Amino acid sequence: MTNQQTINIRGGRLMDPLTGRNGRMADIHIATGQVRAVVDSGNDLPSADIELDATNCIVSPGLVDLHVHLREPGREESETIETGSRAAALGGFTAIVAMPNTEPAQDSRIVVEFVRAQGERAGLCEVVPAGCITLGRAGEALAPYDELRDAGVRLFTDDGNGVQDPLLMRRALEYARDLDVTLAQHCEVSRLTTGAVMHEGSCCGHLGLPGWPAIAEELMVHRDIELVRLTGARIHFLHLSTQRSVDMVRVAKAQGLAITAEAAPHHFTLSDESLRSFDTVYKVNPPLRTALDIQALKDGLADGTIDAIATDHAPHASHLKEQPLDQAPPGMLGLETALALALSELTMDVYDVLAALSWKPAKIAGIDDRHGRPIAVGEPANITVFNPSVEWTVDREMVASKSKNTPYHGRVVSGKVRHTVFNGHGVVIEGVAQL
Repeated sequence: MTNQQTINIRGGRLMDPLTGRNGRMADIHIATGQVRAVVDSGNDLPSADIELDATNCIVSPGLVDLHVHLREPGREESETIETGSRAAALGGFTAIVAMPNTEPAQDSRIVVEFVRAQGERAGLCEVVPAGCITLGRAGEALAPYDELRDAGVRLFTDDGNGVQDPLLMRRALEYARDLDVTLAQHCEVSRLTTGAVMHEGSCCGHLGLPGWPAIAEELMVHRDIELVRLTGARIHFLHLSTQRSVDMVRVAKAQGLAITAEAAPHHFTLSDESLRSFDTVYKVNPPLRTALDIQALKDGLADGTIDAIATDHAPHASHLKEQPLDQAPPGMLGLETALALALSELTMDVYDVLAALSWKPAKIAGIDDRHGRPIAVGEPANITVFNPSVEWTVDREMVASKSKNTPYHGRVVSGKVRHTVFNGHGVVIEGVAQL
């Protein structure tokens, strides 16, 4: 996008790190990619090419997703960077972190630069490539962090795999500490999950399905907390799903360790009971857990133990998800429903939901110089406008993603994105993507 737009956003309530919980009713003028004026609603603004109505809406910094699978390069039948970016913009996201489990993996400058360039070409949101912790995500040798850091990578992960070797993980943390980058760990001891399809519990026993024990996650959370204590590095825990994981992170953060964590909407809205249907749309990694785990995640988000809400958006083509339960890949869509699910299912204030979806993840991702910023004069114009009260029904046939594997088809939720402004361009206007 090269043509500059001028945009006025009128009649909304600002909610950002600067204005706070109550915000103010304000009108905003955007030009040359930046906020150029913020005035009390009804006061004069310069004329603009585009007028956006924000009546009854909250105007916030753009949302940031720390955990998105865009499948490109290598598995474009399920998603492309363009289709994933469109889904992100419709969900209110102005930046998404692209996970590196692509084919080839994002363990070299050339692949990282390809992913970033594809995001720039789509022009719907910023696509921020994550790098691999290990070459090919194979868990055997460290990726070239210095090369990837020079290419702009600030978050490294083998997501989909946990780093199994504790010595290798120690070296990775020491390397990351010295380069001032963050490792994001997928916590799973793989020897405990071989063949598993769902949470190991009473539901699993009744269904006769191979179980995925909570301890497989918790052992690695415990190990890596201790490695952070040893190395002085920082770590981000991906998609926490169990009560004990949350408890361990809470204690570690209280001790001053450099730890952040995220939770996915499906882990605080769906339980393992969903698998009674044997529907593969509910198969995910880590698996859906129990009601006690769900409440622990909600409590962790409410008290700040869990810093961010991240979708783990994982599209799969229909023929892949239509395989038997033990063969179908894990994962579900999340970008277009995350905000509404958080607003509908959590007891947190809207401000705290936005903190977990915008400025906190922006800081973790190392992009807080341009995302999650206050809506103030001179700031980048990455903005989301949404009505928190509008009810709508999720329809898998209407999603922008190339795949349709949403577990929320037919579910009524509250909170709808009306406009998304990225780099000063109206990429979603009245709920319609413009590119």
